[in-house]
Order: sequence, then structure tokens, then C-alpha cells
Amino acid sequence: MAGGIPRAQPPPEGLFPDELPSRVLWRLRRNPMRRPSDLLQAWIGLGILLVVVTGAPVAMFFVGKTALRYYEQAAEHQEKTRRQTTAVLLHAAPRHPEPGSEEAKKTRYPVPVRFTDPGGLARTDRTDVEPGLPAGSSVDIWAGTDGRITEPPLTTAQVRSHSTGWAILAALAVPVAGAAAYGAAGLLLRRRNLAAWDSAWARTAPRWPPSP
Repeated sequence: MAGGIPRAQPPPEGLFPDELPSRVLWRLRRNPMRRPSDLLQAWIGLGILLVVVTGAPVAMFFVGKTALRYYEQAAEHQEKTRRQTTAVLLHAAPRHPEPGSEEAKKTRYPVPVRFTDPGGLARTDRTDVEPGLPAGSSVDIWAGTDGRITEPPLTTAQVRSHSTGWAILAALAVPVAGAAAYGAAGLLLRRRNLAAWDSAWARTAPRWPPSP
């Protein structure tokens, strides 16, 4: 045929609704334009939706429970290995350029201090203190059995907050994973459809009447 075989053109997108959940029923209803891949994609979408609806609460429960156990054990370990003590500044803390301002109230400067660790040994380390404190001032710190200044042990509120955060992340991760899986399945099916369309067009195009 003059001019060669025309290039295959895929069906218009409007005839085959894509990844919109509200159009899944279109793929389930019997109609002459529905392909086997459309039905397969619909069932994949419904299956993933079921997994997301049932899996999100389950993931939230188990991840939250695991996180709660972890942070409770961490808090218990911290309570056994950390002690609050008094440290003495070895050098004066720098003065803030704007004394008395809101920024000055939130600013802390690291300075060297001397303290006694939970084992009774004299130690030196650096800790953040308020601006303008003179040398020899005393500040309360938390020290670990390793002789380092550290944060205070996790409180009950912090344990619950961290655990809840992980539980929420787990619940959100399930629908995200479901959406990714549905998108990947849709992409594979679309590529398969396009390949089938090209193959069918290669067989049909030679019989297509030439353009005038």
C-alpha cells in the first residue's frame, strides 16, 4: 500500500477511564468495549482497597504496640543509667547581644562544666546554658554512667507521643503502598494493552483502504 502502514494509534483515553476509583465500576460492568485487562485492573483495585481498609488498622496497632514496648524499655534503661546532678561552670557564658529579649531567653551557649557522674567520678564536659552566667555558677544537668552529659530520661508523655507517631506513620504507609501497587499494576497492564494494540494494528493496517 502506498505510503506504508499508518502508525498505530491507541484508543482515546476518554473511552477507557484510567486510575479514578469512582470509575472502577465501569470496568466491572459488561460492555462491548471492556477488555479482559480492564476487568483484571478493576479486581486488582478492589483487592488493594480491601487490603488497605483492613491492613491500615492492623499495621497501626502492631507498629504502635512495638514502638511503645521499645520506648518503654528505652525509658527504663535511661532511668537506670542517668542521674540528675549539679555542674559548675568553668568559664563564663557569652552574653547575648540583646539581653532581655525573647531571643535571648531562648538562646543557649555551650560552655565547659565540671560535675560528678553517677559513679562518683569527677568529670568535665560541655553543656548549653543561659547567656551571661558567670564562671562558678551551678546548673542542673543529667549525666550518664559513661560520664557524659545527656538528656533526661523519656517521660511517660514522650513515650506515648513517640509511639503514637510511629503508629500514625504505619497507618499512612499502607494506603501509600496500596496506591503504588495499583499504579504499578495499571502501568504494566497499559503497556500490555498498547503492545496488543500495535500487534492488532499491524495485522489490520495492510487491509486499510488507502487515503485518496
